[in-house]
Amino acid sequence: MPKITIVSQSGEARDVEAQVGTTLMEAIRDNGFDELLALCGGCCSCATCHVHVDAAFADKLPPVSADEDDLLDSSDHRDATSRLSCQVPVTDALEGLRVTIAQDG
Repeated sequence: MPKITIVSQSGEARDVEAQVGTTLMEAIRDNGFDELLALCGGCCSCATCHVHVDAAFADKLPPVSADEDDLLDSSDHRDATSRLSCQVPVTDALEGLRVTIAQDG
């Protein structure tokens, strides 16, 4: 299981082991980060699982879909590293990834 560092909105970092085959959203939620709302449960329809991923891992992630891109546009906190965590599958290639939960809004 790859080890991923999750950084809360307040800046607290914690390493978690993520199950390959799940999504970043599930790994974050299942490890007690309640500030990641994930209201749609991973259906790519709400943007409440917005995170910022380490740019060094960009080539290890699937490309942003048109739906994900549209939803991220609704966030005031979107930047070049923004992703919806429900759209990022956990793979062994994510070992060492650092993910920061985006601020609300």
